[in-house]
Amino acid sequence: MEALTVNAGSSPEQPGLLVDYLEPRWYAAYTSANHEKSVAEQLGVREVEHFLPLRSSVRRWKDRRVTLQMPLFPSYVFVRIALRNRFQLLQIPGVVHLVSFCGHPAPLQEEDIHAIRKCVSHDNQVQPHPYLQAGRRAQVKSGPLQGLQGIILRRKKRTRFIVSLDLIMRSVAVEIDETDLAPPV
Repeated sequence: MEALTVNAGSSPEQPGLLVDYLEPRWYAAYTSANHEKSVAEQLGVREVEHFLPLRSSVRRWKDRRVTLQMPLFPSYVFVRIALRNRFQLLQIPGVVHLVSFCGHPAPLQEEDIHAIRKCVSHDNQVQPHPYLQAGRRAQVKSGPLQGLQGIILRRKKRTRFIVSLDLIMRSVAVEIDETDLAPPV
């Protein structure tokens, strides 16, 4: 698919403005350590579409147990913005930069955000997992994760479905019934 360009005073050294520059897309915003929730709060105040996937974590202290909501991807908040508005995003305290390649912000695939949203809304606990690229691939044929593709991992007689975000090299795992799986299409 070719990108359409708008000729806005472009020169041979400087290509025309991409239409993608004007259209909102999902990006991974890298934040300062432990600032994900405050960045998400500021994005909400500024009415910027964002997604901060959280997971429950039980912590035991000497006198009690506490259930905390922790970021699924530490130091990352996903934002849907047009690149022309990125400087407003970078002014938010706690935002360090957008994940980039060769100096250009790299957009996430809509399917990746959709997959993470489905995993987070799944009844079983979603957990961070070491990044995986290789393994036995499968597609979920039924259940709440229907349609997702990922990697299957078996541990202690349990089947885990791994979804990886290649852009930030992070993965999440969800326990799944093996009967819900089929080979990828």
